[in-house]
Amino acid sequence: MTVKTTYLAAPTASDGELTAKFAPVFAAVAEGNAGRERDRALPFEQVRLLNDAGFGTLRIPESHGGLGASLEQTFELLAQLGEADANVSHIWRNHLAFVEDRLNAPVSDGNDTWIKRFLAGAFVGGGWTEANNVTLAKLASTVTVEDDHWTVSGAKYYATGSLYAEWLDVLGRGDDGELWTALVRADDPGVTLTDDWKGFGQRATGSGSAHYDRVRADAGDVFPAADRFSYQAHFYQTAMLSVLTGITRAALRDGSAALKARGRNYPQGLSETPTDDAQLLQVIGSVSADAFAASAALNRATRTLDAIVAGRIQGDDQHARRRLIDAEVAVTQAQLVVIAAALQATTTIFDALGASGVSETLGLDRHWRNARTLASHNPRVYKARILGDWLINGKDPVPDLAARGRGGQGN
Repeated sequence: MTVKTTYLAAPTASDGELTAKFAPVFAAVAEGNAGRERDRALPFEQVRLLNDAGFGTLRIPESHGGLGASLEQTFELLAQLGEADANVSHIWRNHLAFVEDRLNAPVSDGNDTWIKRFLAGAFVGGGWTEANNVTLAKLASTVTVEDDHWTVSGAKYYATGSLYAEWLDVLGRGDDGELWTALVRADDPGVTLTDDWKGFGQRATGSGSAHYDRVRADAGDVFPAADRFSYQAHFYQTAMLSVLTGITRAALRDGSAALKARGRNYPQGLSETPTDDAQLLQVIGSVSADAFAASAALNRATRTLDAIVAGRIQGDDQHARRRLIDAEVAVTQAQLVVIAAALQATTTIFDALGASGVSETLGLDRHWRNARTLASHNPRVYKARILGDWLINGKDPVPDLAARGRGGQGN
């Protein structure tokens, strides 16, 4: 009999079951999206709808009370949510990543408690990255032992999802220099969350600043950062690619609707009716190919993450490094494809429209602003070179951010 060492299990959910469960919820989230974006109205109700539907338990195995989805299914659903509302989809990134971390953690009473918290609807926001060009090697936030508990102090930025969260996942340095992640309650004394995100996109994600002034963290809620799951960086990156894929689909959807609504064409047009103009139809066809490319790249990359999980479940440590490299390559290639597709689609779609296409009421600009903002979170400019160095010279493409003194999920 095999002794279970983690909470991971082979996926059991079907695509049909997941679609039936979440399609109505995504439709509800989509309602009023353009208006919320325009007014910077924070989507508390939309996050609650998803939480009540069990979105945060997607990856928890059915044997533990969750929905038993694969990573490919999870990220596809995140893309569908991104199509409904890119802000709401991004808000879930840190929560889903912490759930994945606990699923990879050793079975224990403390981790049993976390699984039960997730099933009860506990929602987790992020607190890793620091502002003012602080690198991982120079992290100023601290997580230190004090009597029978830990104390968390410091300031974070890019605290995505924190305004909506019950728990906050905070990275800090201990007395011995080791990095720790501590989970603290958002309503604890000493926690201050501020919606001061200045970006021109993703404005309702709660990605502003978080301050911690001697906040208590219980012993069972503090973990060595080095023990976080091996594909954590890939998970965070793929979550962003999911949102970008959703944005690309949304640009196609809204652009197509706007073209159908056009009543007249330019004098240079090939037809008096815009929907009969071959050049405008070509624009829509091109954008549909962008959406196809983004979706295909996302799905291909997520399968490599499922392969890592399958290897862990099988106890195959011999090929673990190779699977991690395969995932690094696939996720990096997907990043190049998805970002290019999203930026092209959200710009090109206006070529099929007239002056009415830039109406604030229509809000098509939100797709480009959100895509450009998400695309700026990670350094796309370096990715093709890293891939080439791997393909030609065999240089390991998996970065050791801690050793290089760099890091963070929002830089």
